[in-house]
Amino acid sequence: MATADKTHPSTADVQRISGPCVWHGNDQRERKDWLRTLSADEIVEIERAVASSQSISIDKISRAAFPLPNLNPALEALRRELIGGRGFALLRGLPVERWSRETTVRAYWGLGLHLGDPVSQNPEGHLLGHVKDIGGDFHDLNSRGGYRSHAALPFHTDIGADLVGLLCLRTAKSGGGSSIVSVAAIYNAMRALRPDLVAELSKPIVRDRRGEVPRGKLPHYSAPVFCLHEGRLTTTFVRRFIDSAPRHEDVPDLTPALNEALDLFESLANQPDLKLGMDFRAGDIQFINNLTLLHARTAFEDFTEPTRKRHLLRLWLAVPDGWPLPEFYYDRFGAVTSTGRPAGMAMAGITPTVPLDNS
Repeated sequence: MATADKTHPSTADVQRISGPCVWHGNDQRERKDWLRTLSADEIVEIERAVASSQSISIDKISRAAFPLPNLNPALEALRRELIGGRGFALLRGLPVERWSRETTVRAYWGLGLHLGDPVSQNPEGHLLGHVKDIGGDFHDLNSRGGYRSHAALPFHTDIGADLVGLLCLRTAKSGGGSSIVSVAAIYNAMRALRPDLVAELSKPIVRDRRGEVPRGKLPHYSAPVFCLHEGRLTTTFVRRFIDSAPRHEDVPDLTPALNEALDLFESLANQPDLKLGMDFRAGDIQFINNLTLLHARTAFEDFTEPTRKRHLLRLWLAVPDGWPLPEFYYDRFGAVTSTGRPAGMAMAGITPTVPLDNS
């Protein structure tokens, strides 16, 4: 890790971040208030909501059509924690082994509706994503193929949502471990070491769209890694999308200062005292605030039988009353939800769907 350099600007020139979004993994490992196990009665209530909405296609289910009167206070508390607190939670105990795939998807979708509005995750209009190895190429310059592979995924944010949910259907034979880290904690650590590099990451940085280009947009866009906006620190970060942006003729090469800043950012994210590993089990749902946390995954080895392969279901949720967002979030997509939030990968002419699988 870099050491402090007295020739660089004073930390007084760079604002320190405070609040519950600043946390260290070594502290969170000693706590379990971010983990909640669903009770038997709560599972029954979810099953009743699934049954009551059975006649409605999944994409048309509303929050009102999926009533959870007893569980709702806990979900509202979870929602507040995600938006205004530490920014993550693990909900444990969905009986995915005995439920059908459709029941599982309906239950997950209904729980998600109590936190936000699902938005499209890819140009095909999938409102439900499938994180599983179907031969995707992590290095493909014209896709976000990492989540469709068994490769390690370095710390990153997802492309387009306030909240990201990951429901584990099946774990891998080995590997596939999940980690999260507070971007505000990274920011403060970098501020103490190299405030000049904080400033470097606070400038607009060109990102490659990797072939997912909304109508009327360029094949790249710009956004800072650190963005202080209306009292909040937001972030968007996928290193390989920054590294590949200069493949476009109108994008300059990365400067040595920017590369140094990105290297330090990733080094800090991987510090054992900052990051938090999570034990992912079948039936767990990890929810994270995608504006203020990074998440990562180790490489994994799968079982050979298709029915045993590692499989997560992903939701991207827009939060109607979420954080004020800088304009670049809207420029990234070019579409908004009915409540005025970025609408994910909402492509013109594509009808959103909720696929039960993606083989």
